[in-house]
Amino acid sequence: MEKKFIRNFSIIAHIDHGKSTLADRFLEATSSVEKRDFKDQILDSMDLERERGITIKSHPVRMMYKGSDGIEYEFNLIDTPGHVDFSYEVSRSLAACEGALLLVDAAQGVQAQTVANAKMAMKQNLVIIPVVNKIDLPSSNPELCMQQLEEILAIPREEVLLASAKEGKGIKEILEAVVKRVPPPCPDASLKGANALIFDSTYNAYRGVVNYVKMEKGTLKRGVKIRLLSNNIESEIKEVGYFKLGMVPLEELEEGSVGYVIANIKSPNDTKIGDTITRVDNPGTVPLPGFKEITPMVFSGIYPIDTADYEQLKFSMAKLQLNDSAFVYQAESCVALGFGFRCGFLGLLHMEIIQERLRREYNMDIIATYPSVVYHVHLKKGDVLSIDNPIHMPDPTLIEMIEEPIIKASIMIPNIYIGEVMNLILSKRGECGTTESIDSKHVIINALLPLHEILIDFHDKLKSSTKGYGSMDYEHYGYKRDDLVKLDILVHGEPVDAFSCIVHRDFAESRGRQIAEKLKKVIPPQMFQVPVQAAIGGKVIARETIKQLRKNVLAKCYGGDISRKRKLLEKQKDGKKKMKQVGKVSIPQEAFVEILKSE
Repeated sequence: MEKKFIRNFSIIAHIDHGKSTLADRFLEATSSVEKRDFKDQILDSMDLERERGITIKSHPVRMMYKGSDGIEYEFNLIDTPGHVDFSYEVSRSLAACEGALLLVDAAQGVQAQTVANAKMAMKQNLVIIPVVNKIDLPSSNPELCMQQLEEILAIPREEVLLASAKEGKGIKEILEAVVKRVPPPCPDASLKGANALIFDSTYNAYRGVVNYVKMEKGTLKRGVKIRLLSNNIESEIKEVGYFKLGMVPLEELEEGSVGYVIANIKSPNDTKIGDTITRVDNPGTVPLPGFKEITPMVFSGIYPIDTADYEQLKFSMAKLQLNDSAFVYQAESCVALGFGFRCGFLGLLHMEIIQERLRREYNMDIIATYPSVVYHVHLKKGDVLSIDNPIHMPDPTLIEMIEEPIIKASIMIPNIYIGEVMNLILSKRGECGTTESIDSKHVIINALLPLHEILIDFHDKLKSSTKGYGSMDYEHYGYKRDDLVKLDILVHGEPVDAFSCIVHRDFAESRGRQIAEKLKKVIPPQMFQVPVQAAIGGKVIARETIKQLRKNVLAKCYGGDISRKRKLLEKQKDGKKKMKQVGKVSIPQEAFVEILKSE
């Protein structure tokens, strides 16, 4: 098909504003799916996506649409995730497009992630088509949404389209707007040779690596030799094609269109998202401007419960990383849990999803450690260490200062909840910055917060304190010095690495007491008394005692002088003392699992 009849666009929005439902209506309107194959959220292919009602992966699909001018157009649509943890997925999808549909829920208005995604699209110079969705709801207020779009994003209200994806209203108008407003793909005149940008990839056990590409210039077809510019690996193309609901083979992938390329690449480590594919017989020399390498924000250890599964887990992670390049990992070992991996994620939901995918898609039995972040430790001799695992923390006497990562959060809430949200920010050691009024009912609070403090329950507390109306978007802001300490947990005087953590000095005592209490419950009683202590350096700040198992040595003494009983008790006491000196406490695997679960 000629380039001028191709339209590449994606749908971006805040979580739960109706992206996948709108994509369903497009597929129906363009007759791209058979009636018998249709189901809701048809592009969401994972069970996990359907269960949670969220999109985790971007999903490309090609549709043929006959416009009002009688011409048939080729639409390449990419449905994207809405959650802040998957914003990297969105930025990669936008690199393969010329336009974006910005979806706003008519009942909720512009939300934090709407603003973030719109700014991302503007940065890439895409044409934005604003759509106010869910106008069929009784609580909808399209007028307010248009006002917010004008004030926050400077999008004129004349450009806004009204629709209801659920009832199929306004779908025709949106498709026509895509034809009229989104420009056809136009290759950069300075590009030489054939160039294709890899914006996503997946692994197939029988065919190897499947690369999702946007053909920037030239064509690719079966039998052609290609080269990957980042590592100069050469290979022969086995198949090219496009996405419908599955993969449909083609003779040739044309300039400007979106599709897939399968070459003789068998190892997941050989291909990289953001790389450029070029032909050996018509080479391009300059890599396409892809997208910046992503830096993980949250770290956690993932270990196989059965150590024999280590190699299998390693291979599963390589395949998963190919499908989700924001996930990074490296091998590590720990005395308590054996061999495993230190993994980096974009956020807590991302971490949860990766763990769940490893369990479901790859049948791995895994245990994850408490999430942590990367600290900068400045030593007195001038060196700076980056530490994401408390085990590697140097001796406190060598440390000059510790800096922790800070995030800049934009929290959008109804203005009646300002007090509760500010209290929440202050309780998490945050600083409230400027407050912007969006309209008569909503405000955006800009705040700086330590990343470690928002890891576990900040999002939940924000939702509960704003009755579900609060939304948040954040970005990395840099590092800040604070009074942080390493909290050690000692069992019978021996430090246990797996339970160590880095905390603020003000919260160290309560955190230490919490862990000591949990350990008291899960470590089985020994033949002697076992102290469980929380310590900072050499100073113990919390303690619990695990009671000893005792034989009833007085059972045979019924009557007689008290000195007989005392003699037996003293003898038992001496025995326990001797045991305590030579005794070792073995902490069962279940105790580690229990503690890490209950975190």
